[in-house]
Amino acid sequence: MSGSTFGRLFRVTNFGESHGPAIGCVIDGCPPGLPLAAEDLQPDLDRRKPGTSRHVTQRRESDRVEILSGVFRGEATGTPIALLIRNEDQRSSDYDSLVDTFRPGHADYTYWRKYGRRDPRGGGRSSARLTAPMVAAGAVAKKWLRLQYGTVIRGCLQQLGPIEIPFVSWDEAESNAFFAPDASIVPQLEAQMDALRRSGDSCGARLRVCASGMPVGLGDPLYDKLDADIAYAMMGINAVKGVEIGAGFGAVVQLGSEHGDELLPQGFGSNHAGGVLGGISTGQDLEVSIAIKPTSSIRLPRRSINARNEAVTVATHGRHDPCVGIRATPIAEAMLALVLVDHALIDRAQNGDVRLDTPPIPAHP
Repeated sequence: MSGSTFGRLFRVTNFGESHGPAIGCVIDGCPPGLPLAAEDLQPDLDRRKPGTSRHVTQRRESDRVEILSGVFRGEATGTPIALLIRNEDQRSSDYDSLVDTFRPGHADYTYWRKYGRRDPRGGGRSSARLTAPMVAAGAVAKKWLRLQYGTVIRGCLQQLGPIEIPFVSWDEAESNAFFAPDASIVPQLEAQMDALRRSGDSCGARLRVCASGMPVGLGDPLYDKLDADIAYAMMGINAVKGVEIGAGFGAVVQLGSEHGDELLPQGFGSNHAGGVLGGISTGQDLEVSIAIKPTSSIRLPRRSINARNEAVTVATHGRHDPCVGIRATPIAEAMLALVLVDHALIDRAQNGDVRLDTPPIPAHP
């Protein structure tokens, strides 16, 4: 199966299945000398892991990451870093009824048509379980970016189904299981999730992810634009159906006099571009928003077909997130970090000797 490697200079190859013995990844291209230990990666995995509240899947996985290679005496050696996460709570019998039937909205049918076979247990390779190794790799990228540039990457939940969430602070986003930047709205979110669980249905979500302390100059025209690669990375996350950079689709109703961010000696006048112009970072905050579809595995009966093209009714039982967006914030942060570290290394390789006398415009006035 192709399509399991992400990045060019900082390359991450993902392996495993939802119900196999383990999942993991190999990172190639991490700069040597980066201080690194499993304890650096575990916090982000703990933020993503299942079973953290009653509102997500109750699959119990510790998601303890093991570093198998590429680190010696607490530092990255520059050789491939192998990361392993063992699966501990598979319940494959939940999927016995799906061996030759296809869940509406899921990848069951397309995997079967493409490969002539599929692993129905938890979705196999199509499972969001495979985002865990990317979160671990993203934690490596986050640390390098923070030490090299002071870049900080954070995310939060902007909308859960019909409920829009005001932004109060990043600290509040880390104080609750929803990553809601306004903790006062959590009881309303909990009521929404409890109603969905009782009904057997699911809902979608909208997430925001932001990189602050950005260097200027990451990205290349024409087809390696920073925002294009960000969109590619975000669309690679399970269930993502839309990506916005900066104003996004809101730019449709803006005038040119409003949308164009004025350049002032003391800082940019606004950030409708989301920190990218011409595919190259401006040094402003990178602002990305993603739309996540409702979970496809639901208890409500849905019409489908089986492998013999016969009409069937499918109802999925087992342990599933009524909204996969709740646990997606660390995943979106990780994928943004992987794009940025890759572009930073590419820019350093070509433009490391570029020097300008004029200082960059501050990110904020």
